[in-house]
Amino acid sequence: MFVMELTYTAPVEAVEEEMDAHIAWLDGYYAAGIFLASGRKVPRDGGVILAGGVSRAEIERIAAGDPFTVAGVCSYRITEFIATKTSGDLATVREIPAL
Repeated sequence: MFVMELTYTAPVEAVEEEMDAHIAWLDGYYAAGIFLASGRKVPRDGGVILAGGVSRAEIERIAAGDPFTVAGVCSYRITEFIATKTSGDLATVREIPAL
């Protein structure tokens, strides 16, 4: 599983100009079952996406295709972790660590 942390690299007004395209991009990955949760950080200097079911290389490709990235208004920090314990709602993404 991945924590995809976005940090805005441009004023919020420039980010807002790309928001509709970013939301459509998010919706596509939710429909594909890759994105599990997302939202703005507080204070509003970026956002966070929880994602799973793909490789590190694939998640980096996905982040590179974000309209925010393409427009140059954000950067990503991607952290991979093994979700060994989850709520019941996320049971399908639970992982067993390799020995």
